[in-house]
Amino acid sequence: MSHRSLVAALAAVATLAACGGTATRGSAEPYDLIIAGGTVLDGTGAPGVRADVAVRGDRVVAVSTTPLARTGAKRVIDAAGMVVAPGFVDLHAHLEPLLQMPLMESAMRQGVTTALGGPDGGSPVPLGPYLDSVTAARPGINVAHLVGHNDVRRAVLGMSDRAPSAEELARMRGLVARAMGEGAFGLSTGLLYLPGTYAKTDEVVALAQAAADSGGIYTSHLRKEGLGLFEGVGEAMEIGRRARIPIVLTHHKAVGRAMWGQSVRTLAMVDSARRAGTDVMVDQYPYTATHTNLGVLVPSWAMAGGNAEFEKRLAQPALKDSIVKGIVFNILNDRGGGDLSRVQFSRVSWDRTLEGKTLKDWAARRNLEPTPENGATLVLEAMRQGGANAIYHVLDEGDVARIMQHPQTMIASDGRLSRPGDGHPHPRAYGTFPRVLGRYVREQRLLPLETAVHKMTGMPAARLGLRDRGVLRAGAMADVVVFDAATVRDQATFEAPHQYPVGIRTVVVNGVVAVDGGTPTGARAGRVLRRGAR
Repeated sequence: MSHRSLVAALAAVATLAACGGTATRGSAEPYDLIIAGGTVLDGTGAPGVRADVAVRGDRVVAVSTTPLARTGAKRVIDAAGMVVAPGFVDLHAHLEPLLQMPLMESAMRQGVTTALGGPDGGSPVPLGPYLDSVTAARPGINVAHLVGHNDVRRAVLGMSDRAPSAEELARMRGLVARAMGEGAFGLSTGLLYLPGTYAKTDEVVALAQAAADSGGIYTSHLRKEGLGLFEGVGEAMEIGRRARIPIVLTHHKAVGRAMWGQSVRTLAMVDSARRAGTDVMVDQYPYTATHTNLGVLVPSWAMAGGNAEFEKRLAQPALKDSIVKGIVFNILNDRGGGDLSRVQFSRVSWDRTLEGKTLKDWAARRNLEPTPENGATLVLEAMRQGGANAIYHVLDEGDVARIMQHPQTMIASDGRLSRPGDGHPHPRAYGTFPRVLGRYVREQRLLPLETAVHKMTGMPAARLGLRDRGVLRAGAMADVVVFDAATVRDQATFEAPHQYPVGIRTVVVNGVVAVDGGTPTGARAGRVLRRGAR
């Protein structure tokens, strides 16, 4: 070896040692950003180490346990006493208002740098033009997307309560395959919702196979999450097994007092299925209330064919009586939680004064006793005026904790992009990730900090096949969050949801500082992520 080659080799070894073995080629060049002196949790679940993180362009180029030279760095962020982690990956996000809220502040300020839209069976169809519009809007964080079964079915069958013909099923498979080719990460279903609830298992298997052919995943809002929960979990696993596709039981929970505690059994089902070779995982939000449309209290058969057919049924006394009885049953045994005060309106386009109020409050306003029967009458009135969205306080804290601790559970918000003054959203829209870090890690010690971060970063990123996100290492994309483990917490409540969290100090998206000192910079450095693209 020549003298010059020997010197170069020794210099390279010295650089690697100084950077804890994570230096990359060209590391002698100036850094754009150094996040200095924080405790780095790399997203793998490994314990934290004190280290400097160096960024050049949109990549992490060094994670060094030896302090890096600040000379030449364009900016140094002092992270002493802070935790430095990969940006959080939200595996279940409602991004419908994205084009109106491109900064995506309610997600960004939680530390989220990548969000997966299109859950619960809902997505634009076709998907490609929509993703192009998101790119043009310059999103604040990275956006990935699923293709939704409900919208695929609606495009071919409308609101019909019937099985597709062979030709119709082929068209539906074609829509799923097209979306996968346009970059979708998989198929989502909302088998509780219209019109997906009319689909039989075989239909979903056929569409899931179309997603599996392109390397996608399957996320399932179960057909039932209260009474019928076990059958719902079993159906999702059957779909995954038959379609040979990885599954996520999304926003997993046990709805209604009769089912509280039954997460013991559903998690045992997850373990059993995994031992048998079915690749099933779970995601969860850390709250004891759900959020969805008011129509979940109405029997699905009553809504077949759309609003016109619904009105025809209500005009027939016998059918109306059956519909009312079905709503009463759901109020007593399912989303209603047996008490009108457990149903809290979040968005009511035809009467904003009801937002934040409960079904019991509305009954009192009408001088009605808060009985399930009167509740059913009000639900029908709301549906005939265009429906509403509501928060349902019907989950048990014991189930929330048990599901969170399961080794296959990831954290995801199920939150809708929100901004102050717009409706009365579920607080998860503002607080999911800080709530886990504050309430369940720091206060309750339910999870070690590194485990919680893993559930928010490395696990969901790996589920999506994102090899260079969800981890902090040289070569990874520079999506980073810096937070204060001693103070981080959610502030949004069910009474006052429009409150940003505290303790999230810095958020970096693709190498650009998007939140600085707890305040958004206005930078919109997010990208549309397409499956299979680098």
